[in-house]
Amino acid sequence: MKPTEEVIGAIGLTVMTVRAGDSSVAMGIGDLPIVSQSNLMNLMEQATIISMAEHLDPEETTFPISFEMITLSPASIGAELRALSRCVEVENRELTFECEVYEGERQVAAAQIKRSAVERVSFLARTAAQSLIS
Repeated sequence: MKPTEEVIGAIGLTVMTVRAGDSSVAMGIGDLPIVSQSNLMNLMEQATIISMAEHLDPEETTFPISFEMITLSPASIGAELRALSRCVEVENRELTFECEVYEGERQVAAAQIKRSAVERVSFLARTAAQSLIS
C-alpha cells in the first residue's frame, strides 16, 4: 500500500439507477418500493474499492471490517444515485472511509466504512486453513 499521506483523501465515485429489483419489496425486506439498504451499502462499498484502486499494490486488496450507516431519505425506483467515498484515516492497514449517497442534491444515506488492506494470496490461504480447522 502507498504511504498514508497519499492514501488519506483518496476518493471513489459510483452511480446506479434504482430498478424494481433493487427495491425492498423485491428483496423481501419491506413493503415499500424504495431502494433497499443493502443496495445502498453495495453502492458505497464499491466506491471505497474504487478509491483504493491506485493506492494498493497489485497483490493487495481490501476486505470489510465494519459498516455503520444511516438512511436519511428514501429513493424510489428510477432514481439516479451516486455514492462518494473518501479515505479519512489509515491506522496500520485499517482504512476508514466516510461515504455519502445522493440523488441530485438530496442526501439519501451516509456511512462510515472500515476495511483492512491484505495481501490477497496469504489472506485466502489463512481463510481456507481456518475453514478446514472448523
